[in-house]
Amino acid sequence: MAPTKIIVRVAHMLDYYDYVLGFVPLALVGITAVLRAAGVDLLIAVPVGAAAASLAVGHALFVNGPVAGPADGAPVHSTASTTDRSRFNAD
Repeated sequence: MAPTKIIVRVAHMLDYYDYVLGFVPLALVGITAVLRAAGVDLLIAVPVGAAAASLAVGHALFVNGPVAGPADGAPVHSTASTTDRSRFNAD
């Protein structure tokens, strides 16, 4: 297989979460470096960069969270009815 085909195949596998994982160190180091170059104290620049990275992770987990489902895209149907619940004794 030619190297260009391998690169194309890898590029198609990138997903939203891959971009988030790439953005986390970029935000932490990049925003900190930009603020530090602008004259902001390091004790302020690091938490600002960390906050941006934390917001990206929070968005990926809670706003656009991963969804577990079948690999073929078929809808998941439960065989148990929601009204037919057996009693559960925890004792």
